[in-house]
Amino acid sequence: MGIDVKNELEKRATSQSGPVRLTKGMTIADMVKTLEPEIRRALPAVITPERFTRMALSAINNTPELANCTPMSFIAALMNAAQLGVEPNTPLGQAYLIPYKNKGTLECQFQLGYKGLIDLAYRTGQIQIIQAQAVREFDYFEYQYGLDSRLIHRPGEGDRGEVTYIYGLFKLTNGGYGFEVSNKADMDAFAAKYAKSFGSKYSPWTDNYEDMAKKTVIKRALKYAPVSSDFQKALSMDETIKTDISVDMSEIHNECLPDNLNPEAA
Repeated sequence: MGIDVKNELEKRATSQSGPVRLTKGMTIADMVKTLEPEIRRALPAVITPERFTRMALSAINNTPELANCTPMSFIAALMNAAQLGVEPNTPLGQAYLIPYKNKGTLECQFQLGYKGLIDLAYRTGQIQIIQAQAVREFDYFEYQYGLDSRLIHRPGEGDRGEVTYIYGLFKLTNGGYGFEVSNKADMDAFAAKYAKSFGSKYSPWTDNYEDMAKKTVIKRALKYAPVSSDFQKALSMDETIKTDISVDMSEIHNECLPDNLNPEAA
């Protein structure tokens, strides 16, 4: 169950013994300090509240606009990353904390990156190979679905031209496999319609288009893989806004509503 943060903060605000006196303009760093007992309970054993605070400050340093997000949405997004064991807003591309205007309020959205998704897939122990590739104009590319499925990609040499397709594939440790292919136009249409922060200057789709497209086709391919329930829960945390913290962040309701699909919203 989620921690009742509002009641907890009210109790601390009226308690003389509370470590931090709450004020209307409390910073995210102060909020982390105030909620340290709750954060400590929700964090995995390998991450201390001190490291959590350093992750918070590092994310804000890399994306200063995060400091203007509602503190609880930022802390919840960071908790998603911490529980999944991925570092947000770093050159590793494992995960992203994105400032996103949700019904007029600037909140923090959590997104998995392509490399974070790959890491999580390998951690299941069920995946032998998982990868995605971008196909370009002068590559040789052939694919076929059905009982006689096949996928052949031979990259061209030199200038390979513009991206034409993106595909993702997996092979299980038991020998089973699957793949998914999308052409560039379909991927653009998908991103514009379903990626809630698409079009925002903070969105990873802006600076890391290929990686986000790769993540998308990998997620589609994995729909056909018998992956663990823990991995499915991890996938459910992708592209969410939450305002509570819990020992299992996958249980917390996503506040990002369907009517916020306008790319200009962020």
